[in-house]
Amino acid sequence: MDLVTAGRTTAEGLLAQALPRRWTHVMAVSVKASEVSMILDEVERPLLVAAAWLHDIGYAPELIDTGLHALDGARWLRQHGYGKRVAALVAHHSCALFEAEERGLADVLRTDFVDEETALRDALWYADMTTGPDGQNLDVLERLAEIRTRYGPRAPAKSSGDAE
Repeated sequence: MDLVTAGRTTAEGLLAQALPRRWTHVMAVSVKASEVSMILDEVERPLLVAAAWLHDIGYAPELIDTGLHALDGARWLRQHGYGKRVAALVAHHSCALFEAEERGLADVLRTDFVDEETALRDALWYADMTTGPDGQNLDVLERLAEIRTRYGPRAPAKSSGDAE
């Protein structure tokens, strides 16, 4: 099975029934990632799309460990053979370091996974941060406002799939 198909299958198995709203978001992020993947070379395109499918698996109830969904998902991916790069993309997606700092996990995140700071990483962030919880297109400011509304201004993002 190729990486993209494996990513989609894994995400669907972990999210579709348990967290259907999260699954809707993930599907839309994956479509957007596929569209923008043309800015990348042929090797990086499947990495982007697979990471888009997998970026929120850490919300799955059975994967929650630290409470930081990006870290929990990335650790699971690494343990299940998805490779360091996909795991690191998931670990650091959409400014996860800020939430890690709020939760006292920044050193753990930095130690466990390298943030590659590349166009590939930025494309994943773009796809996620311009897609709302119901799959709708948003600009970044709308997305940040939506997140603040959902979580409140002072709370770090929850990891229990509370977007449901």
